[in-house]
Amino acid sequence: MPSGGRCKPLFAHTAFYLGKGGAEAYVQANKSLGHPMFKPFILFFAAAVFASPLSAEPSPKLVELVDALRLSDSLEIMVQEGTAYGDEIEAEMFAERGGARWQAMVASVYDLERMEDLMVGVLEDELDSADLDPLIEFFSSERGVKIVELEIAARRAMLDDGVDEAGRDRLARMRSEGDPRLDVLKEFEAVNELISWNVAGGLNANFAFFQGLVDGGAFPFEVTEEQMLADVWSQEEDLRAETADWLFSYLAFAYQPLNDADLRAYIDASATKEGRALNVAMFEGFDIVFRTISRELGLGAAQFIAGQDI
Repeated sequence: MPSGGRCKPLFAHTAFYLGKGGAEAYVQANKSLGHPMFKPFILFFAAAVFASPLSAEPSPKLVELVDALRLSDSLEIMVQEGTAYGDEIEAEMFAERGGARWQAMVASVYDLERMEDLMVGVLEDELDSADLDPLIEFFSSERGVKIVELEIAARRAMLDDGVDEAGRDRLARMRSEGDPRLDVLKEFEAVNELISWNVAGGLNANFAFFQGLVDGGAFPFEVTEEQMLADVWSQEEDLRAETADWLFSYLAFAYQPLNDADLRAYIDASATKEGRALNVAMFEGFDIVFRTISRELGLGAAQFIAGQDI
């Protein structure tokens, strides 16, 4: 799914989850609370305690499904995105002061193995009573394998800012020309509720990051939970617009090689009981991962922020 990411459905395939957010809350807080601003930055993940690791071996069927979805490949791309965000944070908030310590902290936060363990643990719980056979059959079919490959390849390509920008330009042309493929992509988004899930996840991650900053002592003044909630919620409109633009540029890029029959089959699979269950489970898992990482990164960033002059 669009893990998006920027984060992702059958089904909630991993590519549709954007998984961004956080620093905006920090910047908005300083503005709206009327206090001197720290050097702003653009966040990503964080948290003091990762949810409990996988306590038992996942079921063979879940392993088969996770392998078909290529969850590990999608998470690996998110790790690359997170590393880039870490660089931005240092450059914009405590330039040349993070060094090896900051890089090591970011690397520990974006640990691929623990991210995957957490995701699989959530999927095991959420899909405990679900029939996984139809999902495995779809994603293991020639059509399903092709779809997953296209999703991951597009997500990886969009790590390049030039490719990302070209995708947005393509989307603008499709909109201006009334390209009928957009209607199909909108139907796919609606079935999987990709924008709503990503916006909710982004706001949750922003709030978790904000909490990490506050708990880590980044602010030289008191910030209440009500203020944090108000500041984070004020981002909802902009976040929704940005999510829609990224998501549809991604979908148009990823599914360009698919014919209408393949895309229609994907929509139909997403609309099944099993497809919806997987979509919910995937986004629940990403939400936990990103909230955890966001708080962790906020706590870590606070150490460097508190050590600089305001």
